[in-house]
Amino acid sequence: MIGSKNAAPGALERGPGRWLALAVLVLAVLLVAVDATVLGLATPYISEDLAPTGTQLLWIGDVYSFVIAGLLVSMGSLGDRIGRKKLLLIGAVAFGAVSVLNAYASTPEMLILARALLGVAGATLMPSTLALIRNIFHDPRERSIAIGVWGAAASAGMAVGPVVGGFLLEHFWWGSVFLINLPVMAVLVVVGIKLLPESRNPAPGPWDLISVVLSLIGMIAVVYAIKEAAAHGVGPVPLGAAVLGAAALVWFVRRQLSLPAPLLDMRLFKNRGFSGAVLADLLTILGMAGLIFFLSQFLQLVQGRPPLEAGLAELPAAVGAVAAGLAAGTVARRFSVRSVVSAGLAAIGLALAALTVLQQSTGYPVLGAVLLTVGIGSGLAFTVTADVILSSVPKEQAGSASAVSETAYELGAALGIALLGSIVTGVYRDFTVPAGTPPEVAAAAHESLGGAVHSATALPPQTADALVSAAQAAFVDGMRLAAGVGAVVLLATAVAAWFMLRGQRLESVEEQPEREPAHHA
Repeated sequence: MIGSKNAAPGALERGPGRWLALAVLVLAVLLVAVDATVLGLATPYISEDLAPTGTQLLWIGDVYSFVIAGLLVSMGSLGDRIGRKKLLLIGAVAFGAVSVLNAYASTPEMLILARALLGVAGATLMPSTLALIRNIFHDPRERSIAIGVWGAAASAGMAVGPVVGGFLLEHFWWGSVFLINLPVMAVLVVVGIKLLPESRNPAPGPWDLISVVLSLIGMIAVVYAIKEAAAHGVGPVPLGAAVLGAAALVWFVRRQLSLPAPLLDMRLFKNRGFSGAVLADLLTILGMAGLIFFLSQFLQLVQGRPPLEAGLAELPAAVGAVAAGLAAGTVARRFSVRSVVSAGLAAIGLALAALTVLQQSTGYPVLGAVLLTVGIGSGLAFTVTADVILSSVPKEQAGSASAVSETAYELGAALGIALLGSIVTGVYRDFTVPAGTPPEVAAAAHESLGGAVHSATALPPQTADALVSAAQAAFVDGMRLAAGVGAVVLLATAVAAWFMLRGQRLESVEEQPEREPAHHA
């Protein structure tokens, strides 16, 4: 039980305050989700303004996820110790401040550093939101609804990001997409101070800094190794990073098993449902992330849509995810956890498979239907797996458990952009430039599609058209191959989830453990 100092959740449980508290937590989720999606639309503008190399462009896209994945477990555990509300509010202030640094970055290196710092701040936000939901909502059905709203907010952020970002990009410079974080952060802090209850583990033990460093080094080194190997082939650098990362993670696991108060309780993974849900999380996002990152570029640089139109074109994914996320808990109780998660994963896999026949001229009805299917599938799978992960641990460990869920999400995003993104980039770089193209223009064109479109403006019209057409065709070829790989990953995960989640059920009111008070009106 939580001590009297943190009795507020019990009081919240009896009144409408818990739903107001949820609204504040939703703002934090929106903050992180909006930031993750606006970058895709801004990529062509960043390419033009800062002239990053293709590798730098990938780092700008995924260093945020690398850092957040490396720190989530540590931050989830820190929230359990110092208080989740305190960590959430500190993170929100930091997130807003670092957003300004992102907005005014003047070199690719500065933007990569700013995105990394944003990952540090973001790592404090996400575990705190889910852990607070676990402690505010004691009734399992209400908690399922709250997690559905939480997931829907993340999806809504994915929708709001491109639309707001598109509007800003048509009227202001690319840095403005980061400044939209400031008003959201301000509301979160002001309202959160008043409404959110504090909660923490009453007997947390010390925060082990060696474990923090090991998890950070392990995560970042492993992801970096995969990214480098996918982009440039297996060599001394990715092999060295892989060995370093694996050694750090093995040491991390051994240390957790020996500590009386571990940063992450490894015994959680003995629960087959918990492990299956985490795996489903990771591979769902891996299959989607790389594709979504490049879809914004496809809509703008291949099909020639302005930023706002490209943002609106991506709305069906968010609409599907919001609707499915809100219904997921009810559907999983009526049928089964494994059928809902497997169906969601299979839906995403089939949608990605449809993109293997993508053409430059593919009409919007097809793209819209694919995006809607991906949204519905992810809404079902991700909401139910988050519920399974949170329901399978004592509430004192809610921060650590939700951090595992978020780590799977962010690691999947980083790996998706690294692996699928590297497939797109690898195929793209092989295209042949038209005869007579100056070497510096050819070099810029091979770095990125944005570089090709921008550098072509210096060429005669006929040569420029030929260069852009060749670059666009190569980019679409890369997207088709990446979508095929993503489809295989998702369909295989759907089968694995069917077996790993066998017999798994969402907690119902009658089954609540005695450690949690029953809900009363």
